[in-house]
Formats: sequence, structure tokens, C-alpha cells
Amino acid sequence: MRHLNYNHLLYFWTVAREGSIARASEVLFLTPQTISGQLKLLEESIGKPLFVRVGRRLVLSDTGQIVNQYADEIFSLGAELAQRMKNEQPGAPFVLNVGIVNSIAKLITYQVLAPALAMDGDIRLVCWEGDLEKLLGDLAVHRLDVVLSDHPIPTGLSVRAYNHHLGDSEIAFFATPALVAQCQPTFPASLNGAPMLLPLNTSALRRRLDDWFEAERIRPRIVAEFDDSALMKSFASAGAGMFPAPAALEAPLQRMYGVELLGRVESLSESYFAISPERKISHPAVALLMETARAAI
Repeated sequence: MRHLNYNHLLYFWTVAREGSIARASEVLFLTPQTISGQLKLLEESIGKPLFVRVGRRLVLSDTGQIVNQYADEIFSLGAELAQRMKNEQPGAPFVLNVGIVNSIAKLITYQVLAPALAMDGDIRLVCWEGDLEKLLGDLAVHRLDVVLSDHPIPTGLSVRAYNHHLGDSEIAFFATPALVAQCQPTFPASLNGAPMLLPLNTSALRRRLDDWFEAERIRPRIVAEFDDSALMKSFASAGAGMFPAPAALEAPLQRMYGVELLGRVESLSESYFAISPERKISHPAVALLMETARAAI
């Protein structure tokens, strides 16, 4: 094998992460032709193919999997070095990179992260949102310091990371004061036929709600379904219907949207986790967030 070109390795690593040359070209701001040519040079240098094509997808070959493992280590160490040097520069803000699973309530996220803004010294939060599997990949290569999630690492997922349980919250229903006055006396039976705003049926919470409605023989009148929970709350604030949310958010929901607690469902709850690359937390900001979150949730 000839001398390794680290630019070629970066292009390979990005294609492996993104799953295609087209997506890697968008990330690297290079043409697909350029990346294809550089991959070919790397394969010639190694002497074996790094990818095999399965349909329209590029899949790592056995050699590619080995090279990718080393690339993960190389670029994660590079990111760690850059972060260390940045934080040691006089006057440079301390950066905390946080991954946020897109299904977790935004107000829960704020409650967890807010204490970091009050830490001594200049700190800057950088928040990334996405699905858990992608965020865990970024955590593994030290692009993220912690991931906030409403579910733990899936069983069988090969990633070196650790769940840290932050707390649980019952699920409750909220509505305008007029709807609460109308429905609260006979909750939850009063949900039958009541105007309801719900998350899309692709969400874990919606599936659990549907099971609960079925078990309780409740048939709400579904007015609208939402991918964006903030939009759902805005509809509720205007009186369009009631909606489910963690009971821990009662105070901020009342303050921000003018809604009130209709009732809690003891048999439904959400759990919250901080996921870190280490079993024992050493990052001071992450340790503070975990401590305050466990007291608040």
C-alpha cells in the first residue's frame, strides 16, 4: 500500500456515513465526479474495493469495513483535538455539542439544557436534531458531547455509548380553559367524541395513545395530526382541540399557550435519557445538566 492520502480517506469516510456519493458531495461541497475519482485512487492505493453496489446503494465491502473503523478513530481524534485546542484558546467560548432526538418535546429539552447557560464562564450550546441512530453515530466520532432522547439505545445497536436515566413524566391532556371546564368533571370518559389534536401515527407516543384509547374504549374526534408539536400546541391555544404532552410541562404550557391541565394518564409515561460516550460522566457541563434534570423532571 502506498502512502495514505487523508483527503481520500475523508471522502471515503463521508460516503460511508452518508450512504451515497450524491449525499457526500452535498456535505463536502464537491462534485460527485470528484468524489468518485478520489475513491478510485484510494481503492488503487489499498489494492481492494471498498464498496459493493447493492441496487442503488453503496455497501461497505469487508475491506471497506476495516478501513472505516480506522477512519472513525482517525477523524474522531482529529475532532477531539480541534475541540480541545479551541477551548484552550484565551477568550474562546466553551462549546457543548448536544444531539436532540426529534421526537423529544422541545420544552423538555429546554428544561434540561437551560442550566448550562447559567454556568460560570462563556459557554455556547450547539444543538443538532435528528433520529437517534444518526445522532449516536455523531456521538461515536466525538462530534457530539451528549444526546438527549426519550428512549434508550436500541437493543442490538453496535455503538459504544451509555444510557443515563434523567427521569419520567406522566402523559397528560391539555386544552383551553373553556374545554377543560367542559370535559374535566368526567375525564377520561369525556375524551370520547371530544376534539383531539394528536402527533402523527409514526411517533411512539401516538402508537401508545392509540393503544390506550382502544383499551379505554375512547373514540376522540381527531381534528388534526401534526409532525411539529409546537404547531399542535398553537392550534390548541386557539381552541381547536385538546392535545397530549408530558405532565412535567404544565407550568410552561400554561404560560406560553394559555392552556390548562385537563387530566393525567397514570398508565402512560415518557422516560428521558442523556446518552454519553462514557459510563462515568467527566464533562462538567453534561454532569450539571444531568444533575439538574433529575431534580426537575
